[in-house]
Amino acid sequence: MSDDHTHVQEFFTARAADWDDRFPDDGPAYAAAVADLGLREGDRVLDAGCGTGRALPPLRAAVGPSGVVLGADLTPAMLEAAVRAGRHREGQLLLTDVAVLPLRSGSLDAVFGAGLIAHLPHPAENLRELARAVRPGGTLALFHPIGRAALAARQGRQITPDDLRAEPNLRSLLAGSGWRMTSYVDEDDRFLALAVRES
Repeated sequence: MSDDHTHVQEFFTARAADWDDRFPDDGPAYAAAVADLGLREGDRVLDAGCGTGRALPPLRAAVGPSGVVLGADLTPAMLEAAVRAGRHREGQLLLTDVAVLPLRSGSLDAVFGAGLIAHLPHPAENLRELARAVRPGGTLALFHPIGRAALAARQGRQITPDDLRAEPNLRSLLAGSGWRMTSYVDEDDRFLALAVRES
């Protein structure tokens, strides 16, 4: 396991038990972002870096009982918190690295990634792996329940021009990883970039 993975696991393991308590009002933002993903009944969707599984209930509602919902995370403590919250009933939880998904190429219709991009050790490679698992024309949502400026203020830092989530940087990163950005919103109460898997 790389130092990057160890750091991510240590960060989230220390916060898993009270993660949902820290952000109790995020549910509507997750539901709205899932709605924007445009899922249909029967779709197959992955919540990449699912954490405590907050997106799993709206994802299940979107794809219905005939759909497939997967939640993948690198940190056992986050998946354990998802189980304690009962969210494992909404989809299958996978303890895995999103950089090496145990999925067939083209087996997904969509990927949802909340807060994911900042924790990818090799963003271009990792986004390519997500693209591999999604069928051509499938979709990707990179989401955060608050915008870049609000998040930076919460963390006591300034936004810099090299921020991966800045629109030109993210558009270029996605284009080089098999995705075409179709929508970009960065407001105080929401960050959402949508992309389509190129053929």
